[in-house]
Amino acid sequence: IAGIDLDDDWERILEQLRQTPHTRLPVYRGDLDQMIGLVHMRRIAQELARDTLDRDRLEEIAAQREPYYVPDGTALTVQLANFQRDRRRFAFVVDEYGDVQGLVTLEDILEEIVGEFTSDPATVSHRDIHREPSGAFIVNASAHIRVLNRALGWQLPTDGPKTLNGLLLERLETIPEAGTSLRIGHLEMQVLQIADNAIRTVRVHERKDGAPERG
Repeated sequence: IAGIDLDDDWERILEQLRQTPHTRLPVYRGDLDQMIGLVHMRRIAQELARDTLDRDRLEEIAAQREPYYVPDGTALTVQLANFQRDRRRFAFVVDEYGDVQGLVTLEDILEEIVGEFTSDPATVSHRDIHREPSGAFIVNASAHIRVLNRALGWQLPTDGPKTLNGLLLERLETIPEAGTSLRIGHLEMQVLQIADNAIRTVRVHERKDGAPERG
Protein backbone atom coordinates (compact mmCIF):
# COMPACT_ATOMS: atom_id res chain seq x y z
CA ILE A 1 0.00 0.00 0.00
CA ALA A 2 1.43 3.37 -0.98
CA GLY A 3 1.57 5.77 1.94
CA ILE A 4 3.49 8.46 3.77
CA ASP A 5 5.72 7.52 6.69
CA LEU A 6 6.08 10.61 8.87
CA ASP A 7 9.36 9.21 10.19
CA ASP A 8 10.91 9.48 6.71
CA ASP A 9 13.18 12.31 5.60
CA TRP A 10 11.06 15.39 4.89
CA GLU A 11 12.44 15.85 1.38
CA ARG A 12 11.49 12.26 0.55
CA ILE A 13 7.98 12.89 1.88
CA LEU A 14 7.64 15.99 -0.29
CA GLU A 15 8.79 14.04 -3.33
CA GLN A 16 6.16 11.35 -2.65
CA LEU A 17 3.41 13.93 -2.24
CA ARG A 18 4.31 15.71 -5.47
CA GLN A 19 4.68 12.57 -7.59
CA THR A 20 1.98 10.22 -6.32
CA PRO A 21 -0.67 9.16 -8.88
CA HIS A 22 -3.17 8.53 -6.05
CA THR A 23 -5.92 10.92 -4.95
CA ARG A 24 -5.61 9.89 -1.29
CA LEU A 25 -2.76 8.53 0.79
CA PRO A 26 -2.57 7.01 4.26
CA VAL A 27 -0.20 8.71 6.69
CA TYR A 28 1.50 6.64 9.40
CA ARG A 29 4.54 6.42 11.65
CA GLY A 30 6.90 3.51 11.10
CA ASP A 31 4.42 1.10 9.52
CA LEU A 32 0.80 0.92 8.39
CA ASP A 33 -0.31 -0.52 11.72
CA GLN A 34 0.48 2.89 13.24
CA MET A 35 -1.94 4.76 11.00
CA ILE A 36 -2.65 8.41 11.74
CA GLY A 37 -5.18 9.08 9.01
CA LEU A 38 -5.64 9.97 5.38
CA VAL A 39 -4.81 13.00 3.26
CA HIS A 40 -6.55 14.05 0.05
CA MET A 41 -4.05 15.21 -2.53
CA ARG A 42 -6.19 18.18 -3.54
CA ARG A 43 -5.84 19.52 0.00
CA ILE A 44 -2.11 18.80 0.03
CA ALA A 45 -1.65 20.58 -3.31
CA GLN A 46 -3.27 23.68 -1.81
CA GLU A 47 -0.95 23.57 1.19
CA LEU A 48 2.09 23.12 -1.03
CA ALA A 49 1.04 26.04 -3.22
CA ARG A 50 0.76 28.26 -0.13
CA ASP A 51 4.05 26.90 1.24
CA THR A 52 2.31 26.08 4.54
CA LEU A 53 3.04 22.35 4.67
CA ASP A 54 5.49 20.91 7.15
CA ARG A 55 5.64 17.64 9.07
CA ASP A 56 3.35 18.83 11.88
CA ARG A 57 0.83 20.29 9.46
CA LEU A 58 0.76 17.06 7.45
CA GLU A 59 0.07 15.06 10.61
CA GLU A 60 -2.67 17.51 11.62
CA ILE A 61 -4.40 17.19 8.23
CA ALA A 62 -4.14 13.40 8.27
CA ALA A 63 -5.68 13.17 11.74
CA GLN A 64 -8.81 14.92 10.45
CA ARG A 65 -9.66 11.91 8.24
CA GLU A 66 -9.58 8.74 10.30
CA PRO A 67 -8.89 5.49 8.42
CA TYR A 68 -11.77 3.07 7.85
CA TYR A 69 -11.07 -0.57 8.75
CA VAL A 70 -12.88 -3.79 7.84
CA PRO A 71 -12.21 -7.40 8.96
CA ASP A 72 -10.65 -9.59 6.30
CA GLY A 73 -13.51 -12.11 6.49
CA THR A 74 -16.28 -9.65 5.61
CA ALA A 75 -18.53 -10.89 2.80
CA LEU A 76 -18.38 -8.79 -0.38
CA THR A 77 -22.10 -8.04 -0.41
CA VAL A 78 -21.97 -7.00 3.25
CA GLN A 79 -19.00 -4.71 2.64
CA LEU A 80 -20.70 -3.19 -0.40
CA ALA A 81 -23.67 -2.31 1.81
CA ASN A 82 -21.30 -0.95 4.47
CA PHE A 83 -19.56 1.29 1.93
CA GLN A 84 -22.90 2.74 0.88
CA ARG A 85 -24.14 3.16 4.45
CA ASP A 86 -20.95 4.83 5.66
CA ARG A 87 -20.43 6.83 2.44
CA ARG A 88 -16.94 5.40 1.96
CA ARG A 89 -15.12 4.36 -1.20
CA PHE A 90 -12.24 2.35 0.24
CA ALA A 91 -11.17 0.62 3.44
CA PHE A 92 -8.12 -0.96 5.03
CA VAL A 93 -8.46 -4.71 5.54
CA VAL A 94 -7.22 -6.00 8.90
CA ASP A 95 -6.70 -9.53 10.18
CA GLU A 96 -7.88 -10.94 13.51
CA TYR A 97 -4.94 -9.25 15.25
CA GLY A 98 -5.75 -5.82 13.83
CA ASP A 99 -2.78 -5.81 11.46
CA VAL A 100 -3.33 -4.12 8.09
CA GLN A 101 -3.34 -6.68 5.28
CA GLY A 102 -4.33 -4.56 2.31
CA LEU A 103 -6.73 -2.08 0.78
CA VAL A 104 -10.16 -2.72 -0.75
CA THR A 105 -12.09 -0.19 -2.82
CA LEU A 106 -15.71 0.10 -3.85
CA GLU A 107 -14.59 -0.52 -7.43
CA ASP A 108 -12.79 -3.73 -6.39
CA ILE A 109 -15.97 -5.11 -4.86
CA LEU A 110 -18.15 -4.15 -7.81
CA GLU A 111 -15.71 -5.79 -10.22
CA GLU A 112 -15.66 -8.95 -8.12
CA ILE A 113 -19.45 -9.15 -7.74
CA VAL A 114 -20.54 -8.10 -11.18
CA GLY A 115 -17.45 -9.19 -13.14
CA GLU A 116 -16.06 -7.59 -16.26
CA PHE A 117 -19.09 -6.23 -18.05
CA THR A 118 -20.00 -7.57 -21.48
CA SER A 119 -19.23 -5.31 -24.43
CA ASP A 120 -22.37 -6.42 -26.29
CA PRO A 121 -25.24 -4.14 -25.16
CA ALA A 122 -27.84 -6.29 -26.94
CA THR A 123 -27.51 -9.13 -24.44
CA VAL A 124 -27.86 -9.46 -20.70
CA SER A 125 -25.73 -12.06 -18.95
CA HIS A 126 -24.74 -12.89 -15.40
CA ARG A 127 -22.08 -10.22 -15.82
CA ASP A 128 -24.74 -7.52 -16.29
CA ILE A 129 -27.02 -8.42 -13.40
CA HIS A 130 -26.24 -9.65 -9.91
CA ARG A 131 -29.05 -10.40 -7.48
CA GLU A 132 -28.21 -9.59 -3.87
CA PRO A 133 -29.54 -11.62 -0.92
CA SER A 134 -31.84 -8.67 -0.11
CA GLY A 135 -33.55 -9.12 -3.48
CA ALA A 136 -32.04 -5.96 -4.96
CA PHE A 137 -30.10 -6.09 -8.23
CA ILE A 138 -26.70 -4.66 -9.11
CA VAL A 139 -26.98 -3.79 -12.79
CA ASN A 140 -24.53 -2.79 -15.51
CA ALA A 141 -25.87 0.61 -16.56
CA SER A 142 -24.75 0.15 -20.17
CA ALA A 143 -27.28 -2.68 -20.64
CA HIS A 144 -30.17 -1.96 -23.01
CA ILE A 145 -33.46 -1.02 -21.36
CA ARG A 146 -35.54 -3.33 -23.58
CA VAL A 147 -33.35 -6.28 -22.67
CA LEU A 148 -33.54 -5.49 -18.95
CA ASN A 149 -37.33 -5.19 -19.21
CA ARG A 150 -37.54 -8.61 -20.86
CA ALA A 151 -35.10 -10.31 -18.51
CA LEU A 152 -36.47 -8.90 -15.26
CA GLY A 153 -40.08 -8.07 -16.05
CA TRP A 154 -39.54 -4.35 -15.56
CA GLN A 155 -41.45 -1.61 -17.36
CA LEU A 156 -38.83 1.07 -17.85
CA PRO A 157 -39.70 3.58 -20.59
CA THR A 158 -38.35 2.61 -24.02
CA ASP A 159 -39.33 5.70 -26.02
CA GLY A 160 -36.15 7.61 -25.13
CA PRO A 161 -32.57 6.58 -24.30
CA LYS A 162 -31.66 2.99 -25.13
CA THR A 163 -29.51 2.19 -22.08
CA LEU A 164 -30.10 2.42 -18.34
CA ASN A 165 -27.22 4.90 -18.12
CA GLY A 166 -28.87 7.13 -20.72
CA LEU A 167 -32.23 6.98 -18.96
CA LEU A 168 -30.78 7.93 -15.59
CA LEU A 169 -28.71 10.79 -17.02
CA GLU A 170 -31.83 12.10 -18.77
CA ARG A 171 -33.83 12.00 -15.54
CA LEU A 172 -31.09 13.50 -13.38
CA GLU A 173 -30.01 16.08 -16.00
CA THR A 174 -26.45 15.87 -14.67
CA ILE A 175 -23.66 13.37 -14.11
CA PRO A 176 -24.44 12.23 -10.56
CA GLU A 177 -22.17 11.32 -7.69
CA ALA A 178 -22.04 7.78 -6.37
CA GLY A 179 -24.83 7.35 -3.85
CA THR A 180 -27.38 9.44 -5.76
CA SER A 181 -30.85 7.86 -5.69
CA LEU A 182 -34.01 8.30 -7.72
CA ARG A 183 -37.18 6.40 -8.40
CA ILE A 184 -38.62 5.42 -11.76
CA GLY A 185 -42.01 3.77 -11.46
CA HIS A 186 -41.73 1.03 -8.85
CA LEU A 187 -37.94 0.83 -9.14
CA GLU A 188 -35.72 2.56 -6.58
CA MET A 189 -32.29 3.15 -8.12
CA GLN A 190 -29.02 4.07 -6.46
CA VAL A 191 -25.92 5.00 -8.44
CA LEU A 192 -22.98 2.91 -7.24
CA GLN A 193 -20.16 3.75 -9.63
CA ILE A 194 -19.30 6.53 -12.09
CA ALA A 195 -16.59 6.20 -14.75
CA ASP A 196 -15.70 8.31 -17.80
CA ASN A 197 -18.65 10.69 -17.28
CA ALA A 198 -21.15 7.83 -17.33
CA ILE A 199 -23.02 5.76 -14.77
CA ARG A 200 -21.41 2.34 -14.65
CA THR A 201 -23.29 0.37 -12.00
CA VAL A 202 -26.64 0.81 -10.29
CA ARG A 203 -28.41 -0.93 -7.43
CA VAL A 204 -32.09 -1.43 -8.24
CA HIS A 205 -34.70 -2.31 -5.63
CA GLU A 206 -38.25 -3.15 -6.60
CA ARG A 207 -40.77 -1.32 -4.42
CA LYS A 208 -44.29 -2.55 -3.92
CA ASP A 209 -45.66 0.27 -1.76
CA GLY A 210 -46.92 2.47 -4.58
CA ALA A 211 -45.14 5.57 -3.25
CA PRO A 212 -44.81 8.45 -5.74
CA GLU A 213 -41.85 8.64 -8.10
CA ARG A 214 -38.88 10.84 -7.20
CA GLY A 215 -36.20 12.47 -9.30
